[in-house]
Amino acid sequence: MKILANSTLIVLIAAIGLGKARAQQIPKDLGFFLSQAKSSSPLLKDLSNQRKSLAIDSMVTRATAGPQLSANGAGLYAPVVHGYGYDEVITNGQALEGYLSLNYDLLNKKRVQNQLEGIKLQGDSIRYAGKLSTFDLERTITDQYLLAYASQEQQRFSSEVVSLLQKEDALLKTLTRTNVYKQSEYLTFLVTLQQQQLAEKQAEIQYRNDYATLAYMAGMQDTTRTRLQEPKLQDTQLLENRTFFMKKFELDSMRNDNLKKGIDLNYRPKLGVYANGGYSSSLVLQPYKNFGASVGFTFSVPIYDGHQRKMQYQKLQISGETINAYRDFFSSQQRQQLQLIRQQISQTNGLFNKINEQIKFSKGLIEVDSRLLHTGDLRIADFIIAINNYMSAQSLYRQTMINKLKLINQYNYWNK
Repeated sequence: MKILANSTLIVLIAAIGLGKARAQQIPKDLGFFLSQAKSSSPLLKDLSNQRKSLAIDSMVTRATAGPQLSANGAGLYAPVVHGYGYDEVITNGQALEGYLSLNYDLLNKKRVQNQLEGIKLQGDSIRYAGKLSTFDLERTITDQYLLAYASQEQQRFSSEVVSLLQKEDALLKTLTRTNVYKQSEYLTFLVTLQQQQLAEKQAEIQYRNDYATLAYMAGMQDTTRTRLQEPKLQDTQLLENRTFFMKKFELDSMRNDNLKKGIDLNYRPKLGVYANGGYSSSLVLQPYKNFGASVGFTFSVPIYDGHQRKMQYQKLQISGETINAYRDFFSSQQRQQLQLIRQQISQTNGLFNKINEQIKFSKGLIEVDSRLLHTGDLRIADFIIAINNYMSAQSLYRQTMINKLKLINQYNYWNK
């Protein structure tokens, strides 16, 4: 029974280990890293908390617009010793008061509404900043994912080349021993093999670094490397009205309008009413009768303040002109940027047919040279040249594809 239990435990541990190994081998796509980066971004969490805070500010503004009830109390004792002390005509010697006071501003509805509109504009600005931060994060993570994927493919291709050369190595050793090839030719091949083995190790190191950087940027704690899936990026159609980046300038203009409305409201009449009730006494004459109440109002109208209103208008006008200048410049730059990227994508697409033809030709040449090599009818140097040409063509294809994907990533970012 003990042996059976131990065997069961061993099988269970092996199964768990196999499950973990398979889990680590599950390929990860670009969406996985984007999701990880968004969920771990402190900036996005900060902006989300700022929106929650603004919701509380709105409630505070509405609360302060209603009637305000407060409790107040005060006491005074001013002794007079041997004729020295405060004038009792002014102080009454002592006083005690305590009352409840109710205050309400009758003409504050538009002011409160303007404050709420200002808070809403702040919320819209934070929401815009959140979307912009998300787009920036997506662009950055996508670029790093493309870099890591390119490193992965380079490492994979280097392994394939090394495997190909190692297969030929065994045959060339035999052919060299039988004097079909010279020792110097075989040594040339061996140097090429060793160079490719070194290149494979370098590609592995580069892939490790690029993957670790990707995981770091995505805020991942587990940096266990897994195979990256081929990224699927499609360039969006050119939008006639790219409104996202223009939203910033629209919000700035609306904020200016809100400030102007606030200035106007500050020059309107203000009317408030109040009421209080409680106890107020000098404690000199019948203090038990000094309970009472009072009502009243306050009213004010601005008449002259040195033309401050006009000056504030001028500042807002200057700010508006600045906003328009930035908007027009950005709109022009955005159009040029998209046209340039679109042109680069088109030019890049034009390279693929030629590169694919070169790869097809180079691969076919390697197959022919390999057969000739086996019969001793080809110089080893020519076989090495064919291998190098094939590697160069493959490297050019991968680099061109990654460049295209990076251009698409940039294009999609600006074409919002």
